[in-house]
Amino acid sequence: TGRIEPNYPKVCGHQGNVLDIKWNPFIDNIIASCSEDTSVRIWEIPEGGLKRNMTEALLELHGHSRRVGLVEWHPTTNNILFSAGYDYKVLIWNLDVGEPVKMIDCHSDVILCMSFNTDGSLLTTTCKDKKLRVIEPRSGRVLQEANCKNHRVNRVVFLGNMKRLLTTGVSRWNTRQIALWDQEDLSMPLIEEEIDGLSGLLFPFYDADTHMLYLAGKGDGNIRYYEISTEKPYLSYLMEFRSPAPQKGLGVMPKHGLDVSACEVFRFYKLVTLKGLIEPISMIVPRRSDSYQEDIYPMTPGTEPALTPDEWLGGINRDPVLMSLKEGYKKSPKMVFKAPIKEKKSVVVNGIDLLENVPPRTENELLRMFFRQQDEIRRLKEELAQKDIRIRQLQLELKNLRNSPKNC
Repeated sequence: TGRIEPNYPKVCGHQGNVLDIKWNPFIDNIIASCSEDTSVRIWEIPEGGLKRNMTEALLELHGHSRRVGLVEWHPTTNNILFSAGYDYKVLIWNLDVGEPVKMIDCHSDVILCMSFNTDGSLLTTTCKDKKLRVIEPRSGRVLQEANCKNHRVNRVVFLGNMKRLLTTGVSRWNTRQIALWDQEDLSMPLIEEEIDGLSGLLFPFYDADTHMLYLAGKGDGNIRYYEISTEKPYLSYLMEFRSPAPQKGLGVMPKHGLDVSACEVFRFYKLVTLKGLIEPISMIVPRRSDSYQEDIYPMTPGTEPALTPDEWLGGINRDPVLMSLKEGYKKSPKMVFKAPIKEKKSVVVNGIDLLENVPPRTENELLRMFFRQQDEIRRLKEELAQKDIRIRQLQLELKNLRNSPKNC
């Protein structure tokens, strides 16, 4: 905490703006990031934090032909990562091999948001084509589709095991609203509720343990909270947190990082751009007793994966491995991410080479392509220089062998 130095070390390996980052749910120090440079990268943050700028990623993933706007880790399977690009495709990466293994190609415009159900067997997406989709990710089949012309959807979140989806969006009168949907039938929303007439994007956060929904607007200073139930009226407004400082974005602490002794049930990290600071905001349930509160801390998804990538890709679904927060968070035996050794080659998914002959559409894309080629040229030059040195060493060794007295 506190003010950081102007030259504080950063992760700065991308050649374009970073558009999304996600922490690995099972390995604490692994981050996935995606960028305008069309790549997805996996980073390993050293113990104790960064000591110098990090430019070398553990793994570079190239498969999108346009910039990549979203990344999402699978909730129950280790080393399965989803990425959505401006090429309208969602790629499923198996990080054990460092390659895309599936491609979901059912969107006709930019994908705005992705969310999984509890066991990761279903994926829901919102798209700029004003459609909300529920997809079976392994086959890419669209199970349900809603045409949201009256409620232009922006963000979506699965509500745990309730078989419900919640979307935030804009009504035909340009007011912000939320809608609740039945995942089995997207023909009509169960309820639509107007929030206000402001223009900032609404970010939904759902806590399946307490059945609470938090709504935070971009550019707002407040966070509203609601209780979700399976019975009508489904959505009950509780209260709101107010602050004069507007938020640009919010991150969330995983459950096992919360302060159980203070009855903390949710913690936001609020990005306040005006002051250049990140402010933690704790949601605390006031209780007089010092004992562990079972009702607000049920068993919760832990840090152990339920499946391997091969099991999940083979069609197995399994609920998350649950943990109790009663004893406080104990680090499980440390899982380590091992990056596969990759050779540069074409990326073929569903019989299509994703990287073949994609012409740049904009000046920015042309520049990024140029910088990527410059990097490649620099890498090849270094490789060539090392091979030259090795050749000279071998020539000297050969000469020495010929001149040694044994050969006379």
